[in-house]
Amino acid sequence: MENLTIQDSNAGGPNNVPPPPGGPPQLPPQMFTTAAQLLDLTDTNLVLQDTIERIFIEDIYADVPRGIFLVRGENVLLLGEIDLDKDDYIPEPYRKASPEEVHALTVRKNQNTKRTDKIRQAKLQALGFEAEHSGEVLY
Repeated sequence: MENLTIQDSNAGGPNNVPPPPGGPPQLPPQMFTTAAQLLDLTDTNLVLQDTIERIFIEDIYADVPRGIFLVRGENVLLLGEIDLDKDDYIPEPYRKASPEEVHALTVRKNQNTKRTDKIRQAKLQALGFEAEHSGEVLY
């Protein structure tokens, strides 16, 4: 990356057009970049194979095989190794269940949350509060 200052002759606008006379000095466009460009991560993609997603809900968990994942480099903040001994240890309140059981419990929990949110919104609306989007995604 170039070390440019306001006094450099390259400090003009696009296509090296000089700034209008009498105006304040302008910074060169090369000085403005994104964090990804600074870290050179724009073309560093990750391909993860044999991935497993571990889903926890209430006191159960399930390992769901996901296969191959492609992660764009601009979405990567940190990459590290997993200690497989610690990964095999599951804390005491959790027990392993089937992915179907965990999915069914997740659906039930989401339905209960939606139902209680609707009741809460109705009570707030009776008091004069207007809910914005009421927690639902609008397309």
